Amino acid sequence: MAAVGPATAEAAPARKTTAKKAAAKKTAPAKKATPTKATPTKTSATKTSTATKTSAAKKATAKKASAKKSPAPKPPGFAKRESRAAMVKRAHAINEVLAETYPYAHPELDFEDPFQLLVATVLSAQTTDLRVNQTTPALFAKYPTPEDMAAAVPEELEELIRPTGFFRAKARSLLGLSAALRDDFDGEVPATVDALVKLPGVGRKTAFVVLGNAFGVPGITVDTHFGRLARRWKWTTSEDPVKVESDVAAIFEPSEWTMLSHRVIFHGRRICHSRRPACGACPVAPLCPSYGEGETDPEKAKKLLKYEKGGMPGQRLKPPADFPGPPAPPLGG
Repeated sequence: MAAVGPATAEAAPARKTTAKKAAAKKTAPAKKATPTKATPTKTSATKTSTATKTSAAKKATAKKASAKKSPAPKPPGFAKRESRAAMVKRAHAINEVLAETYPYAHPELDFEDPFQLLVATVLSAQTTDLRVNQTTPALFAKYPTPEDMAAAVPEELEELIRPTGFFRAKARSLLGLSAALRDDFDGEVPATVDALVKLPGVGRKTAFVVLGNAFGVPGITVDTHFGRLARRWKWTTSEDPVKVESDVAAIFEPSEWTMLSHRVIFHGRRICHSRRPACGACPVAPLCPSYGEGETDPEKAKKLLKYEKGGMPGQRLKPPADFPGPPAPPLGG
């Protein structure tokens, strides 16, 4: 039993040495694990590279979008800063282009006498000339004269003009102006601005429509289309119809006023729309300081054209003989 002790004592260091070697062998692989730490670094680098590429792609896309939204270049021949004389010269050039584009320009309300034109113009407020033209045949068949209309039953008159909108207010105006024509003008429509604007529902615009087209008296009709285009062409900066009328009258001779009104209104309805003007299909483009506000691509702009310019009917059921488009259909047609 005494011999056992030394042998055990000698074996103990050996075991410790063996244990140390085993421990060394186990810890050795830990040194080889260092490269695995680099893996996240590669992933991080890959993510950074991808993020950089994505950022660059977004910037490129943003630049392209910005390029698309940027306004189209002005057509040649227009100066950003021009003198009064240059503006007047450009305005006359625009009128010449409009005359060539719309040689058939005319009032777009159907009428056969001054009374019918007066009534139709009053009805045209807040609606289209087409809707008025579709409504007036039945109206004039029942009330052909001021005397007839003045004696109308209000409810029956309202029902006839209902399609034009605001029919109660318009019926009151028609009854009032018809009674005034009967009582104060022997049933005849007066041929002066001062007399016309005293009639119920008749303002300067309506007066000039009647004077210019029923009596041949020069006048400028400033409706929403005329005012919009006059501002786009820098003929005026005013929103006030009376001031617009005055500014434009100072540019053109009175002999041009009535036909100028028709041409400008035609152009506003067919090409130079309020929201999406068809700039790419506009004959006035080289003279327009507002070119680029609308669609400049010629093919896309052609799709925005209206009425006869877009291959569709005009607004009159009985258009002039030289009108290039088909007549409008009757109500319900």
